Amino acid sequence: MIRVLVADDQAAVRAGIALILRAAPDVEVVGEAADGEEAVALTRELAPDVVLMDVRMPRLDGIAATREIAGRADVLVLTTFDADAHVFGALRAGASGFLLKDVDADRLVEAVRTVAAGDGVIAPQVTRRLIGAFAAVPAPAPPVSLDGLTPRERDVLACLGEGLSNQQIAERLEMAETTAKTHVSRILAKLGLRSRVQAAILAREHAGDPR
Repeated sequence: MIRVLVADDQAAVRAGIALILRAAPDVEVVGEAADGEEAVALTRELAPDVVLMDVRMPRLDGIAATREIAGRADVLVLTTFDADAHVFGALRAGASGFLLKDVDADRLVEAVRTVAAGDGVIAPQVTRRLIGAFAAVPAPAPPVSLDGLTPRERDVLACLGEGLSNQQIAERLEMAETTAKTHVSRILAKLGLRSRVQAAILAREHAGDPR
């Protein structure tokens, strides 16, 4: 069962999201938060697997809350705003995914399952902009060393940089999916990262780096 916390400052929106999620047989909504501070507190108290996080909320916004929560739970940002600052801010804060609130019910539930399984989800509307941002801005010298990674972990990191899921990594590198997931977890721990999205960004920055 996937334990989910819903964080949104609009009660009607929270209720609607919770209703959609409760219809899924493998999802349990364990709590609702009206602002970022409450989301952080309830994450510590309830230990959800996934937090559905709005961006614009009182007291503590969703990006700041994500920064506090990432590492304790996977954060899936769900917002009406697709401004670049929100997208990049959420991903840098450690979010595992970014969706817009016009997503349909089936896609939302599937995104929760995907994030809970350790994979990332990005709304199709913003994927092209993310790719464009990588292509347009030269990456600075990578500040994080990959020296602590094993050759196999480097292979997995390269796959993350291509945006592959755990299942696709397993198929590419001829290993069990559970083994791929374990490698991803170890990579995040060794590099001090909070999400596979951050690992993918790092992999892109280190592309071609022989170290």
